[in-house]
Amino acid sequence: MAREQFQTLTEPMYYILLALTEECCGVDIMEKVRQISDGRVKVGPGTLYAMLSRFEENDVIRKTAEEGRRKSYIITDTGRQMLKDEYERLKTMVRDGDTVWNAGFSDIHF
Repeated sequence: MAREQFQTLTEPMYYILLALTEECCGVDIMEKVRQISDGRVKVGPGTLYAMLSRFEENDVIRKTAEEGRRKSYIITDTGRQMLKDEYERLKTMVRDGDTVWNAGFSDIHF
């Protein structure tokens, strides 16, 4: 079910999973997303906790610790495969774009 539901990842989903290649809690995830994306991607608490819940329900991540309201998570093998698949999909898109761009379309103005 996780594969179908998360066929392609949104930008926030992708960066949340990148952040969770190491165990961390919600506040740390938001900070890591900002760091990894050089501040370009910001994930607010509402988006983050909704995504964490969906990811956990679908075995994409798992909870590693819970102290009061603070919960820590890490990516699962299922999540790693999803992240790898999305990475490969994005690389293919960039390669295809490069092919067109380098074929003489670089002077097109948008």
